[in-house]
Amino acid sequence: MSTSRIRKEIDEALLTFVDRQRPGLLAISADLAPAVTALTDLLAGGKRLRPAFCYWGWRAAGGEEDAATAEGIVNAAASLELLQASALIHDDVMDSSDTRRGRPSVHRRFEALARESGWPGAAAPFGEGTAILLGDLCLVWSAEMYETSGLAAERLRRGRPVYDLMRTEVMCGQYLDLLEGARGGGTVEAALRVVEYKSGKYTIERPLHLGAALAGGGPEVTEALTGYGLPLGIAFQLRDDVLGVFGDPAETGKPAGDDLREGKRTVLVALTLERAGAAEAAELERRLGDQALDAAGVAELRSIIEGSGGLAACEAMIEEYAARAGTALAAAPITAEARDALSGLAVAATARQS
Repeated sequence: MSTSRIRKEIDEALLTFVDRQRPGLLAISADLAPAVTALTDLLAGGKRLRPAFCYWGWRAAGGEEDAATAEGIVNAAASLELLQASALIHDDVMDSSDTRRGRPSVHRRFEALARESGWPGAAAPFGEGTAILLGDLCLVWSAEMYETSGLAAERLRRGRPVYDLMRTEVMCGQYLDLLEGARGGGTVEAALRVVEYKSGKYTIERPLHLGAALAGGGPEVTEALTGYGLPLGIAFQLRDDVLGVFGDPAETGKPAGDDLREGKRTVLVALTLERAGAAEAAELERRLGDQALDAAGVAELRSIIEGSGGLAACEAMIEEYAARAGTALAAAPITAEARDALSGLAVAATARQS
């Protein structure tokens, strides 16, 4: 199955699942209609990278593309998009992000609903509380979609420990991210630890492992997929960090320099602080996390990041981690079809655009 075909089937599986949930929610109350719409809108976007890596982990470990399993593996893989939706909704609350995928973030959407409706309660807490609940709902739905995917019970049992570990790791990674922001961390080592657990493992390595486990793959394949998936996952997040500062809003779906306003303690920032002069480093520290940072301020911080060599160093790290992934993939004991597909996904994950 081609990557474009996988994405189309993932989209269809998600739409079908949410449509199946809709009557139950509306039976509870018609007031839940805006919540369903918000989730449908959020789920309509995204690259579907995690489901794609899950599918090709399945194929790499010998999973067949046949009538008996085709729908089941697509549904199981698609459940990762619900897990991702949960993470994104909660992440936007924690970062006070205004937008996601070119639309208002969920908490801002419901804050606006409260304000425009003229409700007497405070709008901002309502928006944040609603977003937390909808993120929790997506987390519940991810497990439900996995369990009702249609794959055999024995396959689902094999995959469950991987799914559980992935969810634990991403929550721990998110905490470490918050911790670094709160205590003003700045080392590359600390930032890389966040990258590994918040994104690297969660985006590529664990989805690959999940697919392999569902297919019944052995430790040799799993180890090979780690050799490819973990460094690629790190390269993916480093690229995302660069785009968070230098990306085109039309491509990223977020305002230019939003990571700077949110005060994200990324590897890019850590590399800059290591290399910048004292005055430039102090200026970056002073303005990092300034919600009122305007276009001119973003341009000034970009100049510090680029002029210090921080950007070039981060680009070099992306190339290094991507090369490690490529070397591991070339030696992996998998089919040529899976190797070609994973090679293409590596390009998509680290491209210099969103």
